[in-house]
Amino acid sequence: MAWISLILAGLCEMFGVVMINKLHKDQNWQSLALLFAGFGASFIFLAYSMKTLPMGTAYAIWTGIGASGGAVLGMIFFGESKDWKRVVFIGMVLGAAIGLKLVS
Repeated sequence: MAWISLILAGLCEMFGVVMINKLHKDQNWQSLALLFAGFGASFIFLAYSMKTLPMGTAYAIWTGIGASGGAVLGMIFFGESKDWKRVVFIGMVLGAAIGLKLVS
């Protein structure tokens, strides 16, 4: 259950990042409320997962999901660069998170 919670935390982190972009564009209270809800849920799920998982592993994977997921969502929905070098480094972030899990 801790791993499911950690994945949900990462997905909520991605949602929060998208809401930052939306708040930048729209500047309304709904976007702000969704931003707080996304990051709030992310921290709650992260805290729950850290009851079982080691802090270093949980934080690294949560950060990897949020960072790489935010970059991928930016490429898909916001027209950010899809340069092959960027995709390679996103893959490296994900590979590092998976590697950390394998050695811990």
